[in-house]
Amino acid sequence: MSCLGFDTSNYTTSVACFDGKDGLNCSRLLDVKPGELGLRQSDALFAHVKRLPELFALLKEQRDLGTVTAVGVSTRPRPVEGSYMPCFLAGESQATVLAAALNVPLYRFSHQEGHIAASLWSSNRLELLEQPHLAWHLSGGTTELLLVEPWEKSARGTKIGGTTDISAGQLIDRTGKLLGLQFPAGKAMDALSQETDAKECFRVKCKDLTFSLSGVENKVMQYAEGHSSAETAAYALRSVIGAVLTATDHARKAYPGLPVVFSGGVASNSLLRQQVTGFDAVFCPPQYATDNAMGIAVLTWLQEGA
Repeated sequence: MSCLGFDTSNYTTSVACFDGKDGLNCSRLLDVKPGELGLRQSDALFAHVKRLPELFALLKEQRDLGTVTAVGVSTRPRPVEGSYMPCFLAGESQATVLAAALNVPLYRFSHQEGHIAASLWSSNRLELLEQPHLAWHLSGGTTELLLVEPWEKSARGTKIGGTTDISAGQLIDRTGKLLGLQFPAGKAMDALSQETDAKECFRVKCKDLTFSLSGVENKVMQYAEGHSSAETAAYALRSVIGAVLTATDHARKAYPGLPVVFSGGVASNSLLRQQVTGFDAVFCPPQYATDNAMGIAVLTWLQEGA
């Protein structure tokens, strides 16, 4: 028996299956023209519609899908009122039809819940879904710090901090464009930052658990004029990481003893992982930090009570 998961984010098309112990995720980044920062929603939606059959066929080749008991899908970016993005309609449409054809339940989640669940499962910390914990969602569209408490076998959290303007991923991708890197620029920025020992960064002010990153973009542009690409990449990343770690420190004082889960594409960054020490920090393998449908498949399995 297994459960299926679909996720069609603004970056990646993903399908996955999970049987309670083992799982497989099949993903592919959306194609973005050089020099552009992502796709229009209409183009992303069309790309997902074309890509889903290909990825589902790949999943079917590698896993027995003959005993699917439920289908899950991400239908919106975040589990809050008004959260909406058209690209998720691609996955929801196909998941709805498939569940009806198989006569099995369909479960709807948010993209954010899928990220957190994927991080917990792939780091062998799925038990945290039954315990209060802190969770970062660090991605191209979102930089939020959440308080996650047990809630109907899900990974839904309450926002307690994060950015007040652009996300960590947006700053990284804009820096990547400045340096001539392909979108999304996270992996390339990570690799560049490892080529220098430069430690400079812009110290971002953190008020309670929130901070602003829009001013950092101007600082990065100024810094890039007199420094190498590797130094500029490291400068931007260290500035973002500094803000995240400061907010994390404040949160740990406000909610002492809680583990801190790092999810989302930015959570795969090497510098971030190197600098987080001294507390119960949960990092998953990088492939489950970036956009994937594994968390959706896991949450679907849990909803089934298996």
